[in-house]
Amino acid sequence: MTTSPEHARLLRLATRASVAVACTLIVAKAIAWWLSGSVSMLAGLTDSALDGVTSLLNLLAVHYALRPADDDHRYGHGKAESLAGMAQALFIGGSALLIAFQAYERLQTPQPLGAPWLSIGVIVFSLLLTAALLMLQHRVIKQTGSNAVRADSLHYRSDMLLNGSILIALVLAGFGFAQLDAWFGLGIAAYILWSAVQIARESFSVLMDEELPADVSQHMLELACSVPGVLGAHDLRTRISGNHWFVQLHLELPGELTLSVAHGISDQAAAAIHTSYPKAEVLVHADPQEVVLAARTQ
Repeated sequence: MTTSPEHARLLRLATRASVAVACTLIVAKAIAWWLSGSVSMLAGLTDSALDGVTSLLNLLAVHYALRPADDDHRYGHGKAESLAGMAQALFIGGSALLIAFQAYERLQTPQPLGAPWLSIGVIVFSLLLTAALLMLQHRVIKQTGSNAVRADSLHYRSDMLLNGSILIALVLAGFGFAQLDAWFGLGIAAYILWSAVQIARESFSVLMDEELPADVSQHMLELACSVPGVLGAHDLRTRISGNHWFVQLHLELPGELTLSVAHGISDQAAAAIHTSYPKAEVLVHADPQEVVLAARTQ
């Protein structure tokens, strides 16, 4: 469960860039919101502020998750990423409620927006900076396959849609449709709340050791059974921790095999699975076939 130096460098680069982008956008959007009073811009500012918090949590979680396994954490530290994900979901859900409250207040007491074109400029800047970050994250994901960076990238892709909707709201407000700003704020709040639920569900499934998809498990069994000498495979169990998959299964082998031969076949089966799924650390238990058949008949 070791991580290559290049892999670790790219992960740290992506997480640090994410924090830097979030901090830059917080400052820009805070100025624009202060001058315009736009609820949509407040939604964007709140989202960027949460981006900063979640990106920082992600940076710390990745840093901790990259630590090798030790005597107290024999399966590594990968679940730190999922714990950070649960914290992110709570922050994001709270922001959605705040935005919805502000939008409702604005619908009850409409106010004209100030400096809408400045706000538009800030959103365009946000879109360009987010696009640059997504390009970097795509490169890191392609080379490392990191789940943490992939989740962060999906979040920033959502931000592209969020900022695009804010841009539309501000343009319409600039042409005199100021009340649409509050309606866009409500829509954005609903979207952010939905995103929080999705993040919480994904993090919860990892923390609760949910199995890998059924088709992946089935393919692993087929790979194990394709090794010469294997008569069958059963009791496959899987779990995820950070960027690692842990796989356990039982092989059915002829009972007359020596321990050395059975051990060699087990290693081949583990290698076959690991070759197709490099994230997987595979533990194989060899069972004499006659013992398995006797157990099934009982």
